Amino acid sequence: MKNIVRLLYTFSLILVAASCSSTSTLTMGVLQPARITVPSSAKNVGLINRSIPSESNKNFDKIEKFLSLEGLHLDREGAESAITGLYDELARLDRFDNVTIIDSIMVQRKGLGLMPAALSWNNVQEICDEFGVDVLLSLEFYDTDTKVAYESKMVTIPNNLGIKASVPGHKVTLNTAIKNGWRIYDPQFKLIRDEYVENNQIVTVGEGINPMKAVEAVIGRKEAVIQTSNNLGSYYGQNLIPLRKRVTRLYFVKGTDNFKVAQRRAQTGDWEGAAKLWEQEVNHPDMKIAGRACYNMAIINEINGDLNKAMEWASKSYSDYDISDALRYVNILKYRLAEQNRLDQQLAR
Repeated sequence: MKNIVRLLYTFSLILVAASCSSTSTLTMGVLQPARITVPSSAKNVGLINRSIPSESNKNFDKIEKFLSLEGLHLDREGAESAITGLYDELARLDRFDNVTIIDSIMVQRKGLGLMPAALSWNNVQEICDEFGVDVLLSLEFYDTDTKVAYESKMVTIPNNLGIKASVPGHKVTLNTAIKNGWRIYDPQFKLIRDEYVENNQIVTVGEGINPMKAVEAVIGRKEAVIQTSNNLGSYYGQNLIPLRKRVTRLYFVKGTDNFKVAQRRAQTGDWEGAAKLWEQEVNHPDMKIAGRACYNMAIINEINGDLNKAMEWASKSYSDYDISDALRYVNILKYRLAEQNRLDQQLAR
């Protein structure tokens, strides 16, 4: 009984605190710049694949030799699938005029699971001039490495009569690591715009009456690697795309009757109506009320996309009226302005 009373008391305190809060929360969508900035002057993109399957792994038992031989083809096909995924992602954008897969150049390096030395700028410029592209997106290396784990167990197979029976067998788990690395070469400014390495894991399991049959049962391994590689290329292409995300902001709802009415207007989506009431309080004789009104005016300007005006109001709220929340908001707006400058460069046509 005491625990119930204590719980009800705590809950009532939470409700009272919530009802007494001077702020409320809103969320808004903001467009963030792409992680990678490619100059707006770059209209034509070339995609190259520098990876060649490695032959350095010499395995000795039958199963690992089988996987190693298959892996030579898998590395080649996986790399091609990654390039295709990148091409498809970039081709659907309204960002570039042309996206070209360049597969007739000799700049490959054997895959060792490591990022190779960057291309010389002479090589980059020659490729760009020959194929009429402005920047190069390069799959610098691609490598798969499969580890095999064995386990003895009972497996179910059909007998000569078609009836399933349990017999001693083997379970094989294949853990395939996919390692890939990318670079973006910008010959105009002689800059490597991005250098990115990623590792992924794919686990496939098969069962059979002997280890070799168990490996043969893992028929989905190749398809899974090819599809994952395609996704990796697509995901890398998304690094060149501005993304929209939701952000949270606080705004003041206490001070005068205008704040209370403005909160109700805001709750119904009438932000402009709320702003008209906040604006009436920016010169209120009570400094706290005036400061809160200035802060809220910064919020409405950010909602409307005018970050410079939002910065002016937030700065006034802190510098003139000592609203501590406004200083945190000023720093948020500084970051957003810097991001907006990057975004404007990326969206310029």
